[in-house]
Amino acid sequence: MNYKRLICAFLILCNVPMMLESKRNAASTEDQPFDAMVFGWSRTWAEVMQQVKEKHYKIQDPQKGMVKALNEFLNHLDPHSAFLDPETYTKMLESTSGEFFGVGIVIDNTRKTKDKHLVVVDVITDGPADKAGIEPGDKIIEVDKEGLEGMSTEEIISKIKGERNTKVTLTIMREGHTDVLEFVVKRDRVQDQNTLSFHIKPHDIYYVSLSMFSKSAIDQVKKLLQKAHDHDYRGLIIDLRNNSGGLLDAVVDIASFFLPKGSLVAYTKDKDGNTIEEYHTMQQPIITHAIPIFILINNYTASAAEILAGCLHMHSARQMPTHKNKHALQVFLVGTDTYGKGSVQEIIPVSNNSAIKLTTYLYYLPNNETIQGVGIKPDFVIEKEFPPSKQLQWFNKYYGRESSHKNSIRIGAQAQEQRKKRGEDDDDDKPKRWQERAKEMLQKDNQLRAAVTLINMLYAAYEHCPRAVATRAEAIEYLKNIYLDNNTITIEETM
Repeated sequence: MNYKRLICAFLILCNVPMMLESKRNAASTEDQPFDAMVFGWSRTWAEVMQQVKEKHYKIQDPQKGMVKALNEFLNHLDPHSAFLDPETYTKMLESTSGEFFGVGIVIDNTRKTKDKHLVVVDVITDGPADKAGIEPGDKIIEVDKEGLEGMSTEEIISKIKGERNTKVTLTIMREGHTDVLEFVVKRDRVQDQNTLSFHIKPHDIYYVSLSMFSKSAIDQVKKLLQKAHDHDYRGLIIDLRNNSGGLLDAVVDIASFFLPKGSLVAYTKDKDGNTIEEYHTMQQPIITHAIPIFILINNYTASAAEILAGCLHMHSARQMPTHKNKHALQVFLVGTDTYGKGSVQEIIPVSNNSAIKLTTYLYYLPNNETIQGVGIKPDFVIEKEFPPSKQLQWFNKYYGRESSHKNSIRIGAQAQEQRKKRGEDDDDDKPKRWQERAKEMLQKDNQLRAAVTLINMLYAAYEHCPRAVATRAEAIEYLKNIYLDNNTITIEETM
């Protein structure tokens, strides 16, 4: 027993210096300059590869493993940095050159490489995916029968894209369905439907939706504002929900429609806090009188969309607008917190026909605040209300109504049957233009209705109690005292 204890004690004492040495090595590694650390681990990498070559039982596709290792390292730095293998890099170059053949979906940018699915945030109306039957909220779990776990978002996108008229099979999980769904989608050129505009005539309010910032979006917004400029309308609603970004130049041009020439829109800083580039408006504004502008935002409002919303909101907060001030800018944000992506990614070519997407700078708003990881908070918190589930629709149809009783008296039933016989309801079955479908969706949009209500309330205040809304801050306070958003209200017991 004593002999065994002696050996055990000896082993413990021998391990103590080794443990201390290991801790010293770990500490010294943290203190090492970047170049020295990379050189040291490059040697370890080479040693591992040599051992694999000499001793592994059956090496399979080592290139794929190295690509994944590089991508994992870059992804460890931040979620937007990634390694682009030759196939992914080539497809990215093709998409930016204008030959863009895909299925027409907007995806969730919050996805991580370890996730087993990719969420469809929105579907471009009349696009290939829309025609195939894919819906917002669907979760893609396989692309051409291949699981997504371990793939970067860029890899998945490159697999979904392809040559025109070729097909891709998307396996989908959908809420309310016990089994997975499979859709075969024919790739095609995704139509440039980045902008949608309407006039809400009864309230004299103009509405414009921007799903992506592109060159065509600039022209479409400009045409709407020039048309609306002909008369004194009540307000403008800019819908930036589910807008994942786009061209920053387009953001600057659109901001110039509202801000004085030379206004700062945003600027970038490097890791040392040095200003790299500033973005200023370059033309005279179109909006030159006090029109309330309500911007709709949500958690998928990201990147360039956040810059536009934040920039206009910040410039508005700096001013002291009144209804009589012809050059006032009055911007109010409605909806939920934005995504919070204020970083700049640079595509840098490397050897083996590959590239890296590397986060190099952060965007800053004119008030020296960054949206990175923070996002933008709305002035009025309005959560999105979704249509009732199919189960609830079924329940409401068969319960809680007089008509749900068997043999209930139904006065209008005969007239409805006669209308169907005459074919008056046939229009409901006909395919509808995407503008008509958008109108139908907006009819049920509670956030849009909230913005219309707030504009009408503000318009009435301008007419009857202008002093109560003399400044933007006072206008927000006035509206919040009347309109109940999703913020908590104070309820006290009376006894």
